[in-house]
Amino acid sequence: MSTNVEPITRVYMVPLRRAFEAPKYRRAKVAIRLIREFTSRHMKAAEVKIDVGVNEMLWSRGIGNPPRRIKLEMERDDEGVVSVRLAPEAESS
Repeated sequence: MSTNVEPITRVYMVPLRRAFEAPKYRRAKVAIRLIREFTSRHMKAAEVKIDVGVNEMLWSRGIGNPPRRIKLEMERDDEGVVSVRLAPEAESS
């Protein structure tokens, strides 16, 4: 699927409060799904690739206590594939 979309980079604060509606043993998994949905909705993505650093940050406090929101940098290439990674400011804190 080759779509001609222009490359773009944006920084978003992604709310993850809906992950806390899930049972405690499933919240980090739901948070990953919410990030994928948010990314595809806002960046018009054909495919979403989440960086390992994002996954480690979500799981850093265990499966039951992910952060309530997370600041992410999303970069779409000309193929429509979006790479999601931690925003530069969020990595230092």
